[in-house]
Amino acid sequence: MYANRQSSGRQVASTRSHAFDMVAIGASAGGVEVLRELLAALPGSFAPAVMIVMHLVPDAPSYLVQTFSYRSALPVIEPDAGERILAGRIHIAPPGYHMLVEDDRTVALSTEAAVRYSRPSIDVLFESAAWVYRERLLGILLSGANDDGVHGLATVRAMGGLTWAQTPESAASPEMPRAAIERGVVHEVLSPPIMARRLARLPAVH
Repeated sequence: MYANRQSSGRQVASTRSHAFDMVAIGASAGGVEVLRELLAALPGSFAPAVMIVMHLVPDAPSYLVQTFSYRSALPVIEPDAGERILAGRIHIAPPGYHMLVEDDRTVALSTEAAVRYSRPSIDVLFESAAWVYRERLLGILLSGANDDGVHGLATVRAMGGLTWAQTPESAASPEMPRAAIERGVVHEVLSPPIMARRLARLPAVH
């Protein structure tokens, strides 16, 4: 259905052999259930760091750490500014703050203006991570009702990273992954169960 869909055995094999230092995930409306599925699939030995931006109401408490910790074998945190990004840890952007990657692989938090009507912004995370991690970055765009993350995913791909998007037909809000697919910045379009299995099989970082 989509020109960017890659499903050949050759493509899957090359992905399995690729080690990543970072998995950056962006989600909005309809993304919590998908994130639960993906994070629950990660083994305790999962090597890459994980950074997640989920669009949130800025003046309401976030329960994402508790929600994802319940089924995750990995520690889940809302990082502080300046905190080192650690392998095998899930970092969730706090409400009302852009979450960025600094050159020294620490977390930066910003209250600068919203990007694509959102703070935290998926684009901001993806772009900053792409400049630091380059080909060692996997960027994933999930369900959402706008186009935040599309420009950032393009940067991930341009810097040599790998890009995935959720299949629009499996998304509660298909606009965000569909926009990335139509822009031509997605290497693979995958359903959540396949994403979960592929993530769980990623090789360790050397």
